[in-house]
Amino acid sequence: MKRIKNLYPRLAKDENLREAFRKAARGRRMEPEVLAFGQNLTVNLERMGDQFRQRKYDLGDYHFFVIRDPKVRSICAASFPERVFHHAVMNVCETVFEKYHIFDSYACRKGKGNLRAVARARQFAGRNAWFLKLDIAKFFDNIDHQIALRLLGRLFGDPDLLNLFEEMLASYHVRPGQGVPIGNLFSQHLANFYLAHLDHWLKEERHIKPYLRYMDDCILFAGEKKLLLQELAAIKCFLEDELKLELKSNIQLNRTITGVPFLGYRIFPGHVRLTTESLKRFSRKYRAYEQNYCQGQWSARELADHLESLCSFVQNSDSLGFRRFFIERFGVLA
Repeated sequence: MKRIKNLYPRLAKDENLREAFRKAARGRRMEPEVLAFGQNLTVNLERMGDQFRQRKYDLGDYHFFVIRDPKVRSICAASFPERVFHHAVMNVCETVFEKYHIFDSYACRKGKGNLRAVARARQFAGRNAWFLKLDIAKFFDNIDHQIALRLLGRLFGDPDLLNLFEEMLASYHVRPGQGVPIGNLFSQHLANFYLAHLDHWLKEERHIKPYLRYMDDCILFAGEKKLLLQELAAIKCFLEDELKLELKSNIQLNRTITGVPFLGYRIFPGHVRLTTESLKRFSRKYRAYEQNYCQGQWSARELADHLESLCSFVQNSDSLGFRRFFIERFGVLA
């Protein structure tokens, strides 16, 4: 792929910064931090433009918190001005990342997402007798900064932009030279790009066609078990040698008729079911949402917005019995 140059000057343009503010503020315009930034919008955006022009960046203002759904994770959220900064960078660079991705990479990409990933996995499951499901151990924590910069240098030929990437990476680490924050726009795209190196190797060197990935969840399909065992050994070596990553111990190699566990679903050749944990999580969230509405914490519009995404998760599966239960229990269609 030809290295892209002369992107850096576009970062400081007023129209890019205003679009970055619009994206960062979407759905949170009444938050104090957003209101404060918006009250002096022109001044704040001019200051950010100066950071780009002077190559002096205000980075690393993070807020840390823990979420426990569906699993315990430490989230590192940037301050609102830094979120605007990240959007300004990705407005310009996202199309370059996008061109590098293979078709069957589904995270952090427009027109992709988890529902399309599940549909594609179902398609592959219907054509292959065996699957190999892999996860990366502590993926975000183990991304190597120097390897990331080397890979970025294959796409971007702009020294100023590469220096900016280096400073963005240096603003956070778990260990010296390792780790990117979960909950950060740039790090999500960087992490997805980091494993795109694996995608291209599998497609172009190993010639694996039935393969897809959603962030660090990878699935390979084949007609025979021994083929997947061969690929597993090769993948372990590639990850360790090329990306300094290791697989989790929960490697799953099984027949597709047993169901492929993926993104909260169990995918069979002919249908898709919710996992037991997903059913419990749905019920727990639904009751919490209903309580927020009944206690006056949410308006009817806010309740509807939250339920829309929650119910779409259920509707993507063959879960008629569960949906009937919610009709009888709550009088609504899940």
